[in-house]
Amino acid sequence: MSKKSKVLIIKVGYSETLDPEISNTTSYGDVLRTTVLLHLYKNDHVTWLVDERAYPILKGNEYIDRVMIYNLSSVLQLQAEYFDTVINLEKVPGLCALTDSINAWRRYGFRFDERTGCAEAYDGTQEALAVCLDIEKKKKYASFWQEGLYKIVNAQWRDEEYILGHEPKSAVTHDIGFNYQVGNKWSSKAWPMDYWKKLEKIIGNKYCISWQQGLDNMEEYFDWIHSCRLIVTNDSFGLHLAIAMKKYVVALFGPMNFREVCLYDRGKIITPGKVECSDFPCCLPECKINNPCMRHIYPKDVFSEINRAFHEGLLK
Repeated sequence: MSKKSKVLIIKVGYSETLDPEISNTTSYGDVLRTTVLLHLYKNDHVTWLVDERAYPILKGNEYIDRVMIYNLSSVLQLQAEYFDTVINLEKVPGLCALTDSINAWRRYGFRFDERTGCAEAYDGTQEALAVCLDIEKKKKYASFWQEGLYKIVNAQWRDEEYILGHEPKSAVTHDIGFNYQVGNKWSSKAWPMDYWKKLEKIIGNKYCISWQQGLDNMEEYFDWIHSCRLIVTNDSFGLHLAIAMKKYVVALFGPMNFREVCLYDRGKIITPGKVECSDFPCCLPECKINNPCMRHIYPKDVFSEINRAFHEGLLK
């Protein structure tokens, strides 16, 4: 093998690296964000284990030599191979047990605790696990997500970006894209639909608007993101896609800790002003009050930021 060493990344998408959530609903955003690690292994032979639904995120990535879909066949094959480095970023107990069973020289991320049947941390991952398990730490976490990820593999993040292999087929034809949907797990992140419509009315004919497209086909979704010069978005997979495609982003954040998100100086994060919630930001998937924090991000303020971006030449 001409490349230096064999590296296995286990990021299926069933759990979020710096969040306690575990489910069978794939977190596309977490898979995409994890591609920032590939900068560390450009000269190595990289295998990535992923859920089939997230495969388009990794398809065509020049720094991944082999994408393996998570199933019984791939598990049996991996258990029969040797790797120099295994990085497990899943807290699902079964995937942690799989990681421990793979023959490897070096391991990072999460392992299986035989006594409790739960995920435990390899050396260097304790901080990430502590953030996952303590919602108060999650609320106050003041580092960029990428910094925490790099610490897990004993490296220092130096502003490396996400790597998306998709080659867009679309031309840039819209000024603004409204990325209005959020995943079913996090309804609390959604900016109210009546606010999206008010923003559209305020913009009028000043800019060309396109509402989110490609909802049933991920590669069409990639092409829609590419077709827009600026993306207005909730905290969602689309936010991270826009970052990966180097779009100017106006990101609307309410219940989640916005300090984790790096826009690489290509955008603006807008947060609520005065809120009624005594537990803000709550980091909860569903809002518990009648007047949620996302209603305190006003369309006029979003429009003001859009105008600034266009008038000051902040878009490429």
